[in-house]
Amino acid sequence: MLFIDAATVREILPMSEVIRTQEEVFRGLLNRDSVYRGRIDIYVPNDNPDEYYRWGTMEGASRTLGVHAIRLKSDVISWPKDKQGNWTTEEKYSVEPGTYCGLVFLLSTRNGEPLALINEGHLQHMRVAAGAGIGVKYLARENSEVVGLYGSGGMASDFLRAAVCERPIRKVKVYSPTPANREAFAAEMRRELEIEIEVLDNPRDVTRGVDIVSACTHTLVPFLEAGWLEPGQHLTTLGGNNWEADVDDRVDMIMTNGEGGMVPKDEELQLFEVGRGHSPGAYIVGSDEEIKRLPPPRATRPAGRKSRVWTFLDLISGKTPGRTSDTDITLHRAGGLQGLQFTAAGYAAYTRAKELGVGREIPTEWFLQDVRD
Repeated sequence: MLFIDAATVREILPMSEVIRTQEEVFRGLLNRDSVYRGRIDIYVPNDNPDEYYRWGTMEGASRTLGVHAIRLKSDVISWPKDKQGNWTTEEKYSVEPGTYCGLVFLLSTRNGEPLALINEGHLQHMRVAAGAGIGVKYLARENSEVVGLYGSGGMASDFLRAAVCERPIRKVKVYSPTPANREAFAAEMRRELEIEIEVLDNPRDVTRGVDIVSACTHTLVPFLEAGWLEPGQHLTTLGGNNWEADVDDRVDMIMTNGEGGMVPKDEELQLFEVGRGHSPGAYIVGSDEEIKRLPPPRATRPAGRKSRVWTFLDLISGKTPGRTSDTDITLHRAGGLQGLQFTAAGYAAYTRAKELGVGREIPTEWFLQDVRD
């Protein structure tokens, strides 16, 4: 069995391979070769009145690949507020600020063997960005060359890598609130991708004259306005509550990868949707007063003119034609099918590590027993 750390994942795993493998397992849903369980979280109050503990899991399996994966995540969460008392973002840590606990446990469906434990930091970013890359592949105009990017962190970097895999990108316009962060992002991406990066001071300018617009932020405050979009653009979000509600009515097609999660059915436990909608179902411990620490779910608005949300499977099975003209505005909510995303990304990292002979060997017998469970 292998332990693969985050730095090794970043070093050995190409984005193109994650995109290819992810699309393969997504397609497996059409003929029952793939299966998944969406994300479910458990929230427990801790001693700090501003924080909550959160445990999250999601999983999936592919008959074609012969693997099952479960992603495990242990965080202490807080939601800072602005001066008006509005939730602004989500902060997290494990043990202490700056460290995080997330693992992908990969197992063989052929003989039940534990195959790998993988730090999921880079894998998490890559699986989300690869899902968005599939949207670029099928919905962005073929001649898309310019990307407008909100955000300058790891997710933004990986989305740009995914976009470059699928379209001939030559220029990027990037904005994030902290000037030092966006300048560092621009310098890194110029070196790696050898494309032009324009750093902007005004978020409004990001959408001007671009082909693809991507929101790679975790803010809980909507900022992207419908009037900023231009005909023919492809818009994708990788997390957060990034745009005003009327954006859905401005676009001509909305697609998601698939359902994001499953709703717990146990009526004896409290069931909530939390914050930005990342957790379609969550079991929550705590008094009424403690539960007030959690951001409420985003309000559900009335169905709009173009509110029908198609899935990737709808697209590849012909239920929707997708983009029908170069002037259509397409919107891809790049969440959904998270369990299968980790199956694909974990398998890709594991097979690559085996090919290159990297990773730390752990005795498989540590994970086995002679007591029937």
